[in-house]
Amino acid sequence: MTETQIRFDDGAAYERMMGAWSRLAGEQFLDWLKPPPGGRWIDIGCGNGAFTELLAERCKPSSIQGIDPSEGQLTFARSRHSAGVATFRQGDAMALPFPDRSFDAAVMALVLFFVPDPTKGVAEMMRVVRSGGLVSAYLWDFGTGGFPLEPLQAALRQEGITPPLPPSVGISKAEAMHELWIRSRLQDVSLTRITVRRTFGSFDDFWSTSMLAASLQALLAKLTASELQKLKDKMRERLSPDEGGRVAYDAWANAIKGRVA
Repeated sequence: MTETQIRFDDGAAYERMMGAWSRLAGEQFLDWLKPPPGGRWIDIGCGNGAFTELLAERCKPSSIQGIDPSEGQLTFARSRHSAGVATFRQGDAMALPFPDRSFDAAVMALVLFFVPDPTKGVAEMMRVVRSGGLVSAYLWDFGTGGFPLEPLQAALRQEGITPPLPPSVGISKAEAMHELWIRSRLQDVSLTRITVRRTFGSFDDFWSTSMLAASLQALLAKLTASELQKLKDKMRERLSPDEGGRVAYDAWANAIKGRVA
């Protein structure tokens, strides 16, 4: 999987920021997917292994191959894995290092919009999955503000600052995902919307966690101390803590599945 503009190299930082969101969405995704146990899975763009661990815990797979371009993320994924069913290696989503029909199921969890050519990415998923096997994905819905960092990105846009976006952000729309799965001639295609809520212990917890977002690191580093404080104040107004000082808000994703003919 080739990434442009946004890179994810720090597995621990990713875990605190996006890994927690990924698990919340991943749990609902697997509830909807209902895969049979014992399958051979490939987790493409596995990152630091957040979704891989959900697969191992909840789906009783016989094996999982986790593929990601970042060795830093893969190192974290290997360190956290204890079930012994997953193997992690570097690889490109558009040129998977496996023979045809090697797996029962392929998944991209919050990944497809980072693939420069989503059509080629789905074609590779189909190539490595057996006939009748599952090809699935879920993506934060950027088009309707479902991305977990949307509150912060909206505040940045108000200040005339354009946050970076994934290179294939348009594929996060439900209709675009559906069209791609149908065009790829996958069978039994189905879509759903996943909505999750995350609660932070305090506004400062939310703020410090958001500052770890890999997609905003370069941008935030260019702000002066006063600009950053102004942004923080705006966010405090947007996300008013409850009586216990906690901050909670929703994010949502589009999920899709289909079977290889």
